[in-house]
Amino acid sequence: MEARTAASWLRPDGHVAIMGIVNTTPDSFSDGGLFLSPDKALRHVEALIEEGADIIDIGGESTRPGARPVSANEECARVVPVVAAVCARFSVPVSVDTSEPLVMTEAVAAGASLINDVRALTRPGALAAVAGLKVPVCLVHEPSGSLMAGTRIAGRDVVTEVEVYLKARLMAAQAAGIPRERLVIDPGFGFGKDLEENRALMRALPRIGALAPVLVGVSRKRMTADPWGLPMGGRLQTSIALALAAIAGGARVVRVHDVRATREAVRAWEWVFEPQGQGA
Repeated sequence: MEARTAASWLRPDGHVAIMGIVNTTPDSFSDGGLFLSPDKALRHVEALIEEGADIIDIGGESTRPGARPVSANEECARVVPVVAAVCARFSVPVSVDTSEPLVMTEAVAAGASLINDVRALTRPGALAAVAGLKVPVCLVHEPSGSLMAGTRIAGRDVVTEVEVYLKARLMAAQAAGIPRERLVIDPGFGFGKDLEENRALMRALPRIGALAPVLVGVSRKRMTADPWGLPMGGRLQTSIALALAAIAGGARVVRVHDVRATREAVRAWEWVFEPQGQGA
């Protein structure tokens, strides 16, 4: 298999890449149950591509606080048929949002070309699996035990914690045979972090981005709602605003639910601030 690099996450023209979210889960926080069947997921992917998605991210396990863990076999059953259908029909790069080596292996065999791991390859066998698959991977910061419980670790400097953790995971990945050019990082907004910690982390993105290319996912999360008391259906504008804040901080990829609206906002932002001056 030909080895791919982190450039697979990035647009070749240097513009910010838009990653469209496809959750094949019954319990994701904003769209659980909507795209469980491969047919519904495929129609959603088609719509995301038409709206301007550069990457499709397919996940079969909810990462919301309190979500029920699923077995690797159940996750495969949710994800792999959708990956295969999408890759058979479209040429867009497909990422699989998983921490399970079995799911990684089966999804790549079905055509996925990227791995997005919210547990940063800490599960047994994950490092070796990605090294053998020769695909790029995004390493996400998730404080131990916080992902499902939604807890906060008190009294810590969140920016330093994220920086130290991601640096260590980058080193572990390289030691396992995953070259630096295949690695992308995500500071993990919302995972075991309160609003003030998320805000501090957003302001520190240039510092985090010195480690590796950065992917940011804030779409519809509590940090887009709680400061203003917004309901789930009222988070579009704030999600876009925080995506643009992430881009201003150096993010190269933004993971979003609302692709068209985000793409239009990013085009306008890049028209003003990027040297190309041509939009996306």
